[in-house]
Amino acid sequence: MLLSKVSPGIFDGNEPYRASGQFISQHDVSARTLTAVLGPETASALFGTRDPVGQTIKLKGYRFNVIGTLEAVGGSMMGISMDNVIYVPITTFQTRLFPQRTASGEDAIQQIAIKVKSTEVMPDTQDEITSILRRRHRLTGDEKNDFSVISQQQIVSIINQVTGVFSLFLGAIAGISLVVGGIGIMNIMLVSVTERTREIGIRKAVGAKRRDILVQFLLESGVLSLIGGGIGILGGWGVSYIISQIPVGNMKIHSLVTPDIIGLAIGVSLVIGLASGIYPAMRAARLNPIDALHYQ
Repeated sequence: MLLSKVSPGIFDGNEPYRASGQFISQHDVSARTLTAVLGPETASALFGTRDPVGQTIKLKGYRFNVIGTLEAVGGSMMGISMDNVIYVPITTFQTRLFPQRTASGEDAIQQIAIKVKSTEVMPDTQDEITSILRRRHRLTGDEKNDFSVISQQQIVSIINQVTGVFSLFLGAIAGISLVVGGIGIMNIMLVSVTERTREIGIRKAVGAKRRDILVQFLLESGVLSLIGGGIGILGGWGVSYIISQIPVGNMKIHSLVTPDIIGLAIGVSLVIGLASGIYPAMRAARLNPIDALHYQ
């Protein structure tokens, strides 16, 4: 569960949709009232099917009056569902629930969220915030910052770097698997050519051309690869379904197998099969009919 401290202006005029009751008001902030607004998951866990508005909950020994509930919004923060949340006035949070103070006696703040008008002013805004906080923290000269200023662009960049490395790692594994699979298909087809040498000789003796033998073995190689690709697609769909059903904390990972991924898998399987079958098919097509008929 996420306990969040708010003021009326935190959502920039776009407060969460209420399912019932009301949201935190300026009066609640000014008067430091013991009021709370519940997310849908929290309300369901605490009160079941009953209407929570007008009920009380206890937080750190204080009884809070529930004044409203919110509609489901989805999403999560640090693995915690945004629907499993309790909103209380920021002043109540600072004075009653977690009355931490700075060395100068002011309310301690662990995090500040700032909204900028556009991405173009982000660098200047970060520099100005850093300058203000250094003055407030009385940092001078080469003293290191005892705080960090991070933008969403930096967070997205870090996430992209991590996912990029992860994608390269998975791509390398997939590439090795494709090479090994291709070698396996080639070996199977070479054994098939050897075992069916007399069959090839008979087909050539009754009029089959090199092109016919080549196409036959290429088709067999392609079908063999497609069967393996189909099994892999079914296995991937099954793993994806299992992952989607396993909760991670208070949320679930939504894993999907989309048509474009299926098409890509089929295409790659077919290409690998045809590429692996070229050498065995050419070897079969070049067999001399007389030698093939005499092969034991």
